[in-house]
Amino acid sequence: MHEQLVIVLDWVAILCILAGAMLSFVAAVGLIRFPDLLSRMHTAAKPQVLGMLLVLLGIGLRIMPVEETGVFDFGTLILVGLFQVITVPVAGHIAARVGYRTGRIRHDLVVTDELEERLEATRRAEAARKSGEGGS
Repeated sequence: MHEQLVIVLDWVAILCILAGAMLSFVAAVGLIRFPDLLSRMHTAAKPQVLGMLLVLLGIGLRIMPVEETGVFDFGTLILVGLFQVITVPVAGHIAARVGYRTGRIRHDLVVTDELEERLEATRRAEAARKSGEGGS
């Protein structure tokens, strides 16, 4: 029975690794094919992270039956996955804001532009503050 469980876990691990590799490949193709920054940012963050998590899950399933070093290896995989889930969305958000502020996004593709309202309010406040300082 133990050998059958190991064989099933190996096949599930293979499927997870292949699915993760395909998602990462799709993300790479999307980076090349999509026309603008926001689309590229989306494809760089979402499928890439899910693909990496599937690969890590497959590796974790593959090393799970090993008794000697299973805890350390599995803990390391959890940390790698956790750091990816935390840092990739933040990096994507920062890249989108920088692209927006430098004018590298296509405004005709943006449906709702909440950042423009905030930036305009900030610009008006800065102009009012500067005109108040200049008059004193």
